[in-house]
Amino acid sequence: MSAKGSLRLAPKTPPVAVEDVWRRAAERLRVGLGEDVFNSWFGGLRLEEFVSGRARFSVSTRFLKSWIEAHYQEKLFSALAAELEGVLAVEIQVRSSQPSPLRLAEAQTVTAHDAPQPVPASTKRWQDDEARAQLGSPLDRRLTFSTFIVGRANELALSLARKLSDEPGAPSPPLFFHSAVGLGKTHLLQAIAHAGIARRQSVAYLTAETFMYGFVNALRSQAAIAFKERLRSIDLLIFDDAQFLQGRVIQAEFGHALNALIDGGRKVVIAADRPPSELDAVDERVRSRLAGGVCVEMRALDEALRLKILEARLDAAKLAYPSLQVPREVLLFLAGAVVSNGRDLEGAINRLVAHAQLAGQPMTVAAAEAAVRDLIRPHEPKRVKIEEIQKRVATHFNVSRADLLSSRRTAAVVMPRQIAMYLAKSLTLRSLPEIGRRFGGRDHTTVLHAVRKIDNLCNNDSALREEIDVLKRMLQE
Repeated sequence: MSAKGSLRLAPKTPPVAVEDVWRRAAERLRVGLGEDVFNSWFGGLRLEEFVSGRARFSVSTRFLKSWIEAHYQEKLFSALAAELEGVLAVEIQVRSSQPSPLRLAEAQTVTAHDAPQPVPASTKRWQDDEARAQLGSPLDRRLTFSTFIVGRANELALSLARKLSDEPGAPSPPLFFHSAVGLGKTHLLQAIAHAGIARRQSVAYLTAETFMYGFVNALRSQAAIAFKERLRSIDLLIFDDAQFLQGRVIQAEFGHALNALIDGGRKVVIAADRPPSELDAVDERVRSRLAGGVCVEMRALDEALRLKILEARLDAAKLAYPSLQVPREVLLFLAGAVVSNGRDLEGAINRLVAHAQLAGQPMTVAAAEAAVRDLIRPHEPKRVKIEEIQKRVATHFNVSRADLLSSRRTAAVVMPRQIAMYLAKSLTLRSLPEIGRRFGGRDHTTVLHAVRKIDNLCNNDSALREEIDVLKRMLQE
């Protein structure tokens, strides 16, 4: 990697007895989640190392990695942080008997002072291109435009992504993708990154976690100026999981970099799990700049698109297991039953492969249903916004939304305000501090008091409980 394209990493923290730490953290998870859940998803999880605040775990399959990241990442982080000081981030990777070319490239970047290791010429050329073009998170070489499955839910997002990639010199506003987890945002972002690298562009593919980790390390190693200059010099910034961006100083630096890139005519692509206006934890100036771009929602997968994804995953599985046979009626059943996201669809195919390998019997709809029972979930309720809750509660109790956000303490306002806070905590994924900010900048302890008070009242007042149930149904229709 050239001097211009490299960033120094902070020195490693003192060694940590990872086995002891993981043993204690694992016990916390076992108690919190139960024996069955822990054994199903965490039995093969290993804590490999803890370096500069970054805990690196490994699992045996990509499916386990995706499932833990989608459903248990926060619980894993909390359990580890309770046993180990200074945890900044948790990273999960798939164990492999041999390091991939990407991992070799990463290792060479980190240990540039060590004696060089012999690498095949074809791999070396790929590493050089990747190292020169990429800043931040590693890319998965399978996530390209050619492997992206398109349908009505994501065709607009794909069209805009291809247009941006096919016209690298044309000016364009920031491109912002948002959707729930597992609907293809990361695949599309990495496809854009691969296309940029193929065109010899300088590409920075970053997650919010990677950006925060890199910036903190740059400050610690007194390389902040080099970090800023490196980020502002790239041709294409791709930023994933923007909803996790935290910290006043870090957000300010991200905002400065964003402004510099956009004003300089560089390309910017960002993804999050909600639109810019709902990124409550993100600085208002950053949200405003993002909202000025092209915002595209990647909607829930319809049944036709789910079937196409299953067919593609099955074709990939047959490369490893040529004898695998899955009748079409089984795929049709899965397409109608596994409705949450693409990761669960991939998990369903992995379950079928495991069943075929272990049982050695023809796959039937009944067998498939048994294999994927925990992936079959009821349709997710409508995503409720805090503004909708405030308007509905204000109308129901004959007060104004401004009253709910004000500092008024009259009984006619306090009770509706507390009910609205309670509903915001019950029907949204917003944290207590976020809810407090949306209710006139109140402290999170005020929200917690409101939630506990209404919860206690509901336990003793059936009329109030029925009234709140009615409000919930109205908001979720």
